[in-house]
Amino acid sequence: MLNNLRESLNPVLEKIGKGFASTGLPPNFWTCVGLVFALISAVVYGLGIEFGLIIGGILLLVSGFFDVVDGQVAKVTGKTSKKGSYFDSMFDKIAEVAIFLGILVGGYVEPYLVLLAITLSLLVSYARAKSDAINIKLQGVGIGERAERLLVIAIIGIIGFMEYAVVIVVIIAGITLIQRMVVTAKNIKED
Repeated sequence: MLNNLRESLNPVLEKIGKGFASTGLPPNFWTCVGLVFALISAVVYGLGIEFGLIIGGILLLVSGFFDVVDGQVAKVTGKTSKKGSYFDSMFDKIAEVAIFLGILVGGYVEPYLVLLAITLSLLVSYARAKSDAINIKLQGVGIGERAERLLVIAIIGIIGFMEYAVVIVVIIAGITLIQRMVVTAKNIKED
């Protein structure tokens, strides 16, 4: 859903990309920075410290910002690559699993809800990867892509309702999985 907004935000995103590209640091560097912020966020959630939901949420939002930066730097410098795309996708999944693990260890949410949220989140990503493998593009399909899921965790978590955030993630990831399966099934052309 947020991917569909990118088109209207392109001028702003391009300026951000040019600004970070001017440092001379490659896109993969910014991918790593985003992962580091996500891992620190996960640790903060896991420690269950006072103001942990606020600090963890802010760190998660910063991680999301750098997830935008790496792609924009690649685009404005012309340094998009299969390797960069691969690492970006893998680091995204590592970050997402770490975030949910931190939430689980921090004791903010019932374990079964965290397991359901991470399972459905990974299935949403798998649905896209499998569809891409058969040349059916699913970017922008679904109400709960990774960016939406992590925004829900960060923002609703910051205001102190992490259990509700995880329940919302379960719902939107489940709906997105179904949407992606339906779109893929409709577009499969049998030989």
